[in-house]
Amino acid sequence: MDNYFNRHEVSNSDLGWLLDQLNPKERFIDPTQAFADGNLLDAMITETEKVDYFKMTRENVSYKKSTFENTIKMKQSFWRDPLCRDLMKGADSQKISIEHGAKMSFNGMDFELDRRCKWDIWREDLGWGADIKSTSAETQAQFETAFQFFKYPRSRAWYMDIEKAERDVVIGISKKNHKVFKIFINRESEIYKQGKREYLELAYKWYLLFGNGRP
Repeated sequence: MDNYFNRHEVSNSDLGWLLDQLNPKERFIDPTQAFADGNLLDAMITETEKVDYFKMTRENVSYKKSTFENTIKMKQSFWRDPLCRDLMKGADSQKISIEHGAKMSFNGMDFELDRRCKWDIWREDLGWGADIKSTSAETQAQFETAFQFFKYPRSRAWYMDIEKAERDVVIGISKKNHKVFKIFINRESEIYKQGKREYLELAYKWYLLFGNGRP
């Protein structure tokens, strides 16, 4: 859906934007290229029609030959992994989930929010999904550190709660050595509990500032 980012429901990215506004800090790394690289990997796996292998583009975005060829190797690592292959069987890729009037509570204050998310992988039959991340990590431990640094717990709890999913998995694919890393989450995981705490605080601040949707 091309107008996904123009919808009025609040997304996890909106919460991330709010966090940056409330806690301004100097950025040492411009995330623009990282997002573009990650979007290329996502498209190669879940939206193959958007990738032109001859022009080395994803829709209207062009990539350096080295980046494009490296992303192909990352994609190949994904498809060699048994779990990744199994998850894609019957998966709904880039599924949009929307929840209107989601009831939330922060520090005893009840409020409602219209919210949305877009899954890389959703398995309706399993009732859970997955997120694909390109990463500079070269080990599982490094990926787990990056997972915290980039606030992924918040995003995964947000996604899980919109679809009432009991489980979730984040799949990291290294840009450096093409290894595949996985972080498994369920509702008893500290990752989920941490993420929910983090998103509830930001969601409440969003509600106070903007109401139950995007302005």
